[in-house]
Amino acid sequence: MKKTVSDIDVSGARCLVRVDFNVPFEPGTTTISDDSRIRAALPTINYLRERGARVILATHVGRPKGIDDSLRVAPMAARLSELIGAPVTVAPDSIGEETEKLAAALGPGGVLFLENTRFHPEEEKNDPDHSAALARLADIYVDDAFGSAHRAHASTEGVAHILPAVAGFLLDKEIRMLGGILESPRRPLATLMGGAKVGDKMAVMERLIENSDMLIVGGGMAAAFLEARGMRTGKSLLEADGPQMAGRIESAAKARGIQLLIPTDVIVSTELSADAEASAVSSDAIPDDAMLLDIGPETRDTYTRALRLCQTVLWNGPMGVFEYEQFAGGTRVVGENLAQYARAGATVVVGGGSTAEAVDALGYADAMTHVSTGGGAALEFLEGRTLPGIAALNDAD
Repeated sequence: MKKTVSDIDVSGARCLVRVDFNVPFEPGTTTISDDSRIRAALPTINYLRERGARVILATHVGRPKGIDDSLRVAPMAARLSELIGAPVTVAPDSIGEETEKLAAALGPGGVLFLENTRFHPEEEKNDPDHSAALARLADIYVDDAFGSAHRAHASTEGVAHILPAVAGFLLDKEIRMLGGILESPRRPLATLMGGAKVGDKMAVMERLIENSDMLIVGGGMAAAFLEARGMRTGKSLLEADGPQMAGRIESAAKARGIQLLIPTDVIVSTELSADAEASAVSSDAIPDDAMLLDIGPETRDTYTRALRLCQTVLWNGPMGVFEYEQFAGGTRVVGENLAQYARAGATVVVGGGSTAEAVDALGYADAMTHVSTGGGAALEFLEGRTLPGIAALNDAD
């Protein structure tokens, strides 16, 4: 385990806190459409402020090539100011003399928000001089950005080798919740995988087969498992080697005696659009001109009954194209039932990325045991990879 902010004295210290405020915006505006990543960091920010620490926040926004006015941090700083009920000063840059003066002038409980760290190409190169420039702003480094922990950048890894470096409460919770699934889950443990492509989840499925009791497949990737069993899937999205990968997963599950559930019926359409006509068909009767876009009602019932038996569920990937109402039924039913099971005492951990967006959009996020803020980071952690942003932090005593 890693040291956290509660393991050290932060009173009066200047704390450089790496957060992940790379939030989505309403199309063509600077209006934040989902502030869950900002709210997730509040426990750490409030803890530091309450103890008189001087809080200096750093985040990336998007993938700018140099300075990009559409990717500035001002909207996130404004939203944070509303949430904490205190002013948040925005620095003109993430490093430099003027930013250092602002950091030095911060009073106890004050908050300074650095400009987009990726405006400097040295950030992603993990340049030592750039890391040193960031370190000059603070006395302590706090990493609360699990969503960026798989990147060895200056603000996520480089600076942690210069300053005393600890985890924030959000990062610590991610490590404990996801680590608990790998090391000591309450059983039975079900791994529920969805999303578009089996290739995106291949490594994590192979790893989780080692300690899961049940593997359940939904989403577009289900087409690969159906094809692997000799069924035709029409115009469904299918990777060239998808059926081969799905066959490997099924063989591994069978070898370990793990129950593998794939859809017995699906929702299909000849097109993907807001007004597309949808219909339920048996998984072995998908028309040649149609594509698989959600799990069907029979499958939803089967999955609901299977998940009810489990004490721990890891869910990563929607059951269908939930952005369109006619293909959101599978994700909604699964989400509603998992929220119910979590309220009844089951441990339900939702992977980040599109799954987190889905449960939040459908209103089930607050009921889940934990909704991860990491997309790629969560998958790499569950694969068993070493995340550089975590590895660089000080170990707990």
